[in-house]
Amino acid sequence: MSKMYSCSEVAERYNVQVITIWDWIRKKKLPAIKIGKQYRISADDITAFEESCRTAK
Repeated sequence: MSKMYSCSEVAERYNVQVITIWDWIRKKKLPAIKIGKQYRISADDITAFEESCRTAK
């Protein structure tokens, strides 16, 4: 299983606010797993998200 990241860790990675990460999850742009009251994002999902956001292949 790949490493799981918190929303704050992902927000820091992309230099955005945590609320932006929540918005991406809510809009189904970024897959996440809800554990209790918190979301976790896998390293594989981050890689897939980055590939989907590429402007050139």
